[in-house]
Amino acid sequence: MAVERRRAARVLLLDEADRLLLFRGTDPAVPGVFWWFTPGGGAEPGEGLRAAALRELAEETGLTGVELGPVVAYDTVSFSYLEQRFEQDQWFHLARTRETELSVPEEAAADEHAQLLTARWWTVAELRETDETVYPVELADLVGLLLTDGPPVRPVRLCGRAGWSTMGWTYRVEGTPG
Repeated sequence: MAVERRRAARVLLLDEADRLLLFRGTDPAVPGVFWWFTPGGGAEPGEGLRAAALRELAEETGLTGVELGPVVAYDTVSFSYLEQRFEQDQWFHLARTRETELSVPEEAAADEHAQLLTARWWTVAELRETDETVYPVELADLVGLLLTDGPPVRPVRLCGRAGWSTMGWTYRVEGTPG
């Protein structure tokens, strides 16, 4: 199976109560497997990451009055969707909104929302306590640090269960050797 390499812009969208918007998704090719993830998606050819983040957010949520902030984290992920393999470099933008009512614009492609089963605003405490799968795995701790310390001097690299560290932000995921 060929691997499609792509760039993606993701959004850590916080409301006025510091809750994070996540979607619950699935791969129709793998019934019964669900996970929560941030809004965002692949950048179009020639499209900048900032423009891609705003476009994806509008397509997936209907929200357009979003204050898009800096890129605060990045990673590379490998995954399958509809039996297609992807290798994705993704950058996470911090963003704020006053709006919490979501609507999917009618002009959005139907397949854009095939994997989006529901949306939910999460507190950091809820993210830390859930037994459900959330990607990226460092999300609760990353958002917690963003809320207490503000954005890092430069984006942090997310490394899954291995932990992450940069520019005064040092963190080791619970359960990893240290």
